[in-house]
Amino acid sequence: MPYTEDTLVQQTTAEYMEKELGWESVYAYNNETFGPDGTLGRASDREVVLTRPLREKLVELNPDLPDEAYDDAVRQITATVASQTLLATNREKYGLIKDGVRVRFRNADGERVRQRLRLFDFEEPENNHFLCVRELWVRGDLYRRRADIVGFVNGLPLLFIECKNIHRDLKAAFEQNYSDYLDTVPHLFHHNAIVMFANGDKAKIGSLTCQTASKID
Repeated sequence: MPYTEDTLVQQTTAEYMEKELGWESVYAYNNETFGPDGTLGRASDREVVLTRPLREKLVELNPDLPDEAYDDAVRQITATVASQTLLATNREKYGLIKDGVRVRFRNADGERVRQRLRLFDFEEPENNHFLCVRELWVRGDLYRRRADIVGFVNGLPLLFIECKNIHRDLKAAFEQNYSDYLDTVPHLFHHNAIVMFANGDKAKIGSLTCQTASKID
């Protein structure tokens, strides 16, 4: 088996997440089909939220509501403001993840009501949907990038993992790859909770607020 970052780090990491942690695993590189019935349900490679599992979990965790309630929730979760900074957007999405999404809809009596919808089952974690996607293409305004591993929980890209070959140091992953992703496909990190760099020997874990390469030494 050749010593590549895929066979030594990326594939091994995905297999561990699948076999030991119970995540589903998908290899998307040049295999993904688009559309509602496609591999991940994405309409195109510009989408970073998997609305198919997201909506399924919204219905499961918040049953018996009209479609407009779920539509409103999905809209709020995926909506962005162009003038807002990445960290501000991430903070806003974190609020929805933690506290739920407040939606408005008409009940059976035709009354306009408000209700907060849960995105995750925090009490019973196994009730959530965990999906590990390798080699995920993401298109930004100008460029297209392929992420090593993106971990989706109930359709939201909460985990980003950059894998390097065992002879590469993690600082290179931060300075070269991660910084490039932030510049070219920032929307991949709107919902992000965990950033991880690994080379098969060492690993570093952090968040979007870890912005200086010195912290990766």
